[in-house]
Amino acid sequence: MQKISGESLASHGNGASEGSLEWWQDGGKWFSFEGHAIFSRMAGQGEPLVMLHGFPTASWDWSRLWPMLVQTQNLLTLDMLGFGLSDKPGDYRYSIEDQADLLQGWIEGLGLPAVSLFAHDYGCSVAQELMAREQEGATGFAIKRVCFLNGGLFPEVHSPLLLQKMLRSPFGALVSRGLNRRSFERNFYRLFGDRNRPGKEDLDQFWYLLTYNNGRGILHRLIQFMEERRLHRNRWVGALQNASQPVRFICGIADPVSGEAMARRYRELVPEPDVVSLRRVGHYPHFEVPGEVFRAWRDFCNSG
Repeated sequence: MQKISGESLASHGNGASEGSLEWWQDGGKWFSFEGHAIFSRMAGQGEPLVMLHGFPTASWDWSRLWPMLVQTQNLLTLDMLGFGLSDKPGDYRYSIEDQADLLQGWIEGLGLPAVSLFAHDYGCSVAQELMAREQEGATGFAIKRVCFLNGGLFPEVHSPLLLQKMLRSPFGALVSRGLNRRSFERNFYRLFGDRNRPGKEDLDQFWYLLTYNNGRGILHRLIQFMEERRLHRNRWVGALQNASQPVRFICGIADPVSGEAMARRYRELVPEPDVVSLRRVGHYPHFEVPGEVFRAWRDFCNSG
């Protein structure tokens, strides 16, 4: 596998700085899924917590929350196929169901009898599919609790950016290959609230993960998950409504894509809704205000 170069990422003399992408990769390893290399990261002791990232980023999104959670939990995360440091085959038909197969096979292969799920954005749909499978008795593990972060749980109130709409259009392949750093930053920056927007080094690392291994060339393939959300809406919303385990939705309500309207819809459709709203926080609460997200997670666990 290609090693991240020292020139492209920040580090301190004797090693990579905590939170940097170089530090993140150094703590990980790869395994094979259907002949493709998947990057994963595991650390800590205690109850297993599986962390699922969003689109179009990767597991590094959890890097600011990781040091807080690792003190008391056995953390497990990976870059799903087509994302981050994992393989990105150009002719693959990416799907939420396939990513759920990846996660389910990984968890079962590790022999874990029960896990909790912490999911963001794209990962929320994967978590919903895993919940539906557990309710059908089709998983080899139990899901103890689920926490969602700014995901498109209800497609009818999801508001994609113009760039996302263009990627889904008949010209999506051209848009994907033609995406440049300036356009990416302009669109990506809009997703954040005003409390802790990414700096230049953060944007360097997000861009690196996106473009690594020809990542730009498959964005139009990955983004078809929006249509999957529409097609599987009853199954995935039903998984929320029929959940037997505790479920919490932490929502940065300044998110223009899955923010305040999503939290409102959650309260309308989910029985006994547990929603934590974070003001002036956007689409990436775990990156923008990791301390607040950690406290909301800890309180969720302590609430029983």
